[in-house]
Amino acid sequence: MKSFFGIGGYSVTPEGAYSWQHLLFVAISISLMIGLAIFIALMNKNKSEKEKNRVLIVCAILIDAVEIFKIVLFSIRDNDPTVWTRTLPLFLCSIQLITIPIAAFSKGRLREAALDFVFIFGLLSAVAGTIGAAQNYNAYPVLSFPNVVSAITHCISGFCSLYIVIAKMQSMKKKNIWITYSILLSFMAAAFVANKIIPYNYMFLESDDGTPFVLFANLVNHNKILYPITVVLSLVLYVAVFYLVYYAITGRKNKSIQSKQ
Repeated sequence: MKSFFGIGGYSVTPEGAYSWQHLLFVAISISLMIGLAIFIALMNKNKSEKEKNRVLIVCAILIDAVEIFKIVLFSIRDNDPTVWTRTLPLFLCSIQLITIPIAAFSKGRLREAALDFVFIFGLLSAVAGTIGAAQNYNAYPVLSFPNVVSAITHCISGFCSLYIVIAKMQSMKKKNIWITYSILLSFMAAAFVANKIIPYNYMFLESDDGTPFVLFANLVNHNKILYPITVVLSLVLYVAVFYLVYYAITGRKNKSIQSKQ
């Protein structure tokens, strides 16, 4: 247990990114995420919004509780009161620590926008934080607290994304698109400022750090000005494409239903 939590260091050598241990671990994690999301969403699909929302409430409490426990453990283990400066919710995946609770506990347009935001980015966060988190699996053993807690929080985000769409809780209203962009760009602006003050690498705006953003870093030859711009533009474009694909799919479904009637 000491080795799992990293107390006194890890006795197991990290297996490395995309080792069979890494791939097996994330395959099991993602399979559980998808299976539970489908099962629970179908079970609640025809229930009231209040009953559907109970699942999101549990997820909101769980994801934040796990993250807080991680911060407390690292602070005690490393005897470092500045751990919080490296664990602020300013990564793309970390935004769900705030948007899932907003989706679960708020009302009106804010809730609609939060549900849509979790739907849009939740599954991307799950894949990026498990399969794409190469730096984690190079730094820690697969079965260690940092990787396990990361898999839990990222898979909760993915679970919520799938649950929302299968249970039909998303609205994806065009009038709320600006709120989605406001949430994303506000966090990116905060991450940029934090990176300069602390300094750190929130939102991976300073460097790719072994993430899939290495594609953009290589594209601009690791230029310190162009690289963060490409990261921001890629996420802005992702949101636009996501909405376009969603409208295209739902538009075809509606036309198909009308033609049958």
